[in-house]
Amino acid sequence: MTDQSANPVLLPRRPSRFKALWDSHIGYSFRRNPVAIVSFTVFVIITMLSLLAPLIAPFDPYDPAQIDIMNSEYPPSWIDGSLPEFWLGTDDQGRDLWSTILYGTRLSLMIGLCAVLVQAFLGISIGLISGYVGGRTDSILMRLADIQLSFSTLMVAIIFLALTQALFGSEVFGQYAVIFLILVIGVAEWPQYARTVRATVLAEKKKEYVDAVRVLGFGPGRIMVRHILPNSLSPIFVISTVQVANAIISEASLSFLGLGMPPSQPSLGSLISAGFDYILSGSWWITVIPGVVLVVLVLVINLLGDWVRDVLNPKLYKG
Repeated sequence: MTDQSANPVLLPRRPSRFKALWDSHIGYSFRRNPVAIVSFTVFVIITMLSLLAPLIAPFDPYDPAQIDIMNSEYPPSWIDGSLPEFWLGTDDQGRDLWSTILYGTRLSLMIGLCAVLVQAFLGISIGLISGYVGGRTDSILMRLADIQLSFSTLMVAIIFLALTQALFGSEVFGQYAVIFLILVIGVAEWPQYARTVRATVLAEKKKEYVDAVRVLGFGPGRIMVRHILPNSLSPIFVISTVQVANAIISEASLSFLGLGMPPSQPSLGSLISAGFDYILSGSWWITVIPGVVLVVLVLVINLLGDWVRDVLNPKLYKG
């Protein structure tokens, strides 16, 4: 007799989640789209460089001891008169532009992502309640959304931030500028999420599975969050991708107008603003190089958003 234990049956190995995703419709579409691959690669490189800024940057632009005003306006390394330790040159305060861009990109990304989280939380909550409850509640919430949409993000932000600076002073505003920017950009853009989620809820709450969980005795909160909200994730992902780029642009615009990050905490917008007065004097790199980084960052995020929209929209998919 043969020993069965000597030849154990080998079960097929279950593929990893990453491999399953890579082989799915999303992975297939990503592999066949060179624009998505290049955009994702550039976005990952920019994000990793900004996150590793304390390790990569040769100087700390937040440390006054490492800043020498005598080093201001040195050109990049490929222009005569440069210094080897500043390969992208220096700004008007003598800060290494490469280090400042790394830290500024990290700050811009953080503000953009956190502002989108605020937008998503407010918009999803209001959209779920509006669509599920209906009636007068729906009318009031949607009228508030209409009023909010009648004002542009920059208009709301300019008014709020200008009043904040006048009430608390520039010094206090500079200490909490990140929080103020996140809140004002987040609050100004919630109707985008609310309208999208409300439309999905209106379609989903009439389906049989919602009636089934309601008969089982589940409350409205559980039904909205556990059963209806997952069916709204596709449009939410698309909106979030685009809104991150819009939030970064809004922060850069406000910083350029002097209502955003202070010079001591440089973001991409404040860097562009700081060097704008020096373009005609010949120090173009202080504005142009951060501007190119900002354009590339927003461009790749928007291209990724277009790809996500096409992948998650079955009417556009022809795979």
